[in-house]
Amino acid sequence: MIEYITGHPDKWGTALLEHLEIVGITLLVSLLLASVLTFLSMTSITLSKVLVYLFSVIYSIPSVALFAMMIPVTGLGMTTAITVLVVYNQYLLLRNFIAGLNGVDPAIIEAATGIGMSNLQVLYRIRLPLSVRALFTGIRLAVVSTIGMATIAAFINAGGLGDILFDGLRTMNVYKIVWGSVLSAGMAVGVNALFIRIEKSI
Repeated sequence: MIEYITGHPDKWGTALLEHLEIVGITLLVSLLLASVLTFLSMTSITLSKVLVYLFSVIYSIPSVALFAMMIPVTGLGMTTAITVLVVYNQYLLLRNFIAGLNGVDPAIIEAATGIGMSNLQVLYRIRLPLSVRALFTGIRLAVVSTIGMATIAAFINAGGLGDILFDGLRTMNVYKIVWGSVLSAGMAVGVNALFIRIEKSI
């Protein structure tokens, strides 16, 4: 079992770097898009509900099915994987971002408005600082979810740790199956633990 890891550092090392690349790019794009959508949602309660509902419906679609649906549009590879993962993340991020920003005590917002703050100032100076923990929780959930789904993305030739796992399943190589699963799960558990520790310190 250990011989596979020590004897093939190039294979699992490359897969690990590809996995980190997918997760990193996905998270960056997801946060940018979610920030814009959250800002728009704060201007309309109706729009907020529509967006959360829309992305909740998309999130309920099995990842393999959504990957397959996107192949005719964006083809096989990392582009399709990142596109699907970004869309999936919007539900987790929007739900937590909107809940956190709307969870601020109305009395505080009323006081800020009373001293002459605009809606934009209230958002950046009051709502955001007071909802950091909820925002961070959304990011943590999105990262862990992305790590898991990125493993399945190997199904469409996106690379990553899923390559080791699926190659093991194709060839019935127990070592690859075990290490592909362990590395992917280990990354998710480790990142989740790290984020929880940071979250507690906020």
